[in-house]
Amino acid sequence: MLAHQTMAYPMNTDNLIETPEHLPVIDITALVARTSGQQEVADAIGRACREVGFFYVVGHGVNEELCTRIEELSREFFAQDQQTKMSIRMELGGRSWRGYFPVGAELTSGKPDRKEGIYFGSELGEHHPMVQAGTPIHGPNLFPDIAGFRDTVLSYMNAQTELGHSLMRGIGLSLGLDEDYFADRYTRDPLILFRIFNYPFDSEKKQWGVGEHTDYGLLTMLKQDGAGGLEVKSEGGWISAPPIPNSFVCNIGDMLDRMTRGLYRSTPHRVRNIATRDRLSFPFFFDPNFNAEVKPIDGISADFYDDRNERWDRSSVHELTGTYGDYLLNKVSRVFPDLRRKVL
Repeated sequence: MLAHQTMAYPMNTDNLIETPEHLPVIDITALVARTSGQQEVADAIGRACREVGFFYVVGHGVNEELCTRIEELSREFFAQDQQTKMSIRMELGGRSWRGYFPVGAELTSGKPDRKEGIYFGSELGEHHPMVQAGTPIHGPNLFPDIAGFRDTVLSYMNAQTELGHSLMRGIGLSLGLDEDYFADRYTRDPLILFRIFNYPFDSEKKQWGVGEHTDYGLLTMLKQDGAGGLEVKSEGGWISAPPIPNSFVCNIGDMLDRMTRGLYRSTPHRVRNIATRDRLSFPFFFDPNFNAEVKPIDGISADFYDDRNERWDRSSVHELTGTYGDYLLNKVSRVFPDLRRKVL
């Protein structure tokens, strides 16, 4: 059910953008537990996907202590000197595209981001068929030498994967589909990508940590720390998405936009560190299988808005051909052009 508006939580609003609009907060307890009320939750998710493409979830079932622990360990990692952090640099991850990158090394819309981070994905050993085939973005992770870091990250990814399955069941129900529609076609074995980002303190608060962009896949689930700074584009302007305790901010990506013929649109968003300290964020991407061919859903009729001229690469998700892996590699290779030349 629709629980409340974001302003129901009194946060430190000194640095938040004042807007008259709010993003919906949805209690998904019934969806996670598969109890009565699932359809009501699904309907609320559907409204959010049609109207803004972003929503908060509470009642998600992910252990709060696990969320606290991963934040603590991440602060410990980013507090290290640069040489130590570079010991797990992305170049060492090769084709698996895992590891650490420094501030300015990642591009969004062709411009350097003011953030550093670590890339993770499903932990796959050398004998996994996709690894043996040399498939990009598949393989083992690189973990820092910090006690508990590896186990905490893997536990968090497992919990988020389960949440992703629950939310996609809800999205299926919101579209009048069977609850297993997406699992049967795309996400029985989803492509999992997880990032931990650190946005350094910006005394002038003028530089974008991440510029305007949409996400590539199906669904993003974001854990924020208490700093704020996430902004969502709407018809009326930019909406702030401040942190809410024990919640995740969810947004739909380009593939769900394509599947629904634009009924559920991938919404542009951006980040600026407006706090008086470093900002941490934890985006988790729940995406179609790498080899899945993403197609529009039969029976959904929508006049999609062609926003190619608003996208920095002037491309349309509605003209996509090939697999999700093809689409993702094309996008990610533009994020790290130097690394692309070395490993792809």
